[in-house]
Amino acid sequence: MKGTLLLTLCRIAELSAPTGELSYTTGDLSSKLGCSQQTVSRHLINLERMGYIRRVRVARRESIRITAEGQQLLARLYSSLRWMFERPPGTLYFEGVLFTGLGEGSYYVGQEGYRKQLRSKLGFDPYPGTLNLRLRQGYEGVKATLEGLPSILIDGFRTKDRSFGPAKCLRVVVNDSVEAAVILALRSHYGPDVVELVAGENLRDRLNLKDGDTVRVRVTASTPQ
Repeated sequence: MKGTLLLTLCRIAELSAPTGELSYTTGDLSSKLGCSQQTVSRHLINLERMGYIRRVRVARRESIRITAEGQQLLARLYSSLRWMFERPPGTLYFEGVLFTGLGEGSYYVGQEGYRKQLRSKLGFDPYPGTLNLRLRQGYEGVKATLEGLPSILIDGFRTKDRSFGPAKCLRVVVNDSVEAAVILALRSHYGPDVVELVAGENLRDRLNLKDGDTVRVRVTASTPQ
């Protein structure tokens, strides 16, 4: 979703408070959004097509109501901003609930093209598998934030059978005791609410973890490589 559309949606939410419904003309919104009527019309059309707002015409005016999908999008944005601005200075952490993944982590981490780079750049021989965490409520925007942090690049490579894409890693400490790394693959089967960790040992065994447990992860400095 383009940032300009998200800003328009945020402004609609602000203007429609507290009733949740906004009666308007394009001239009204043009003035309040600081853009042309043509831009306003285009944004409203796109937001409605994407399912984030619903419009109803009443006489010469129209009424806008943000849909459940739009409210969910704004809630995710709020969670992300709250996490970034309200966390204690100098700390960067998140919490997720452990679950059993698709079993692909062991396949990818076990590829020598990845494994060799992880040994060299992270300083440990990765356990053949990933620890999969579903971000807890309040941390939904964390993955996007992690994507923008300085990271360690893991190059893509090709075997005789197929190609493997690049990834990024960030050093972390799990449950304040075990060093590991978040791995952010360019292509992933998981959505923005799932984070995968790699370590030099089986984190489930080391930390006595089982599915459903909450895991705390603290991000440490990662020198770009």
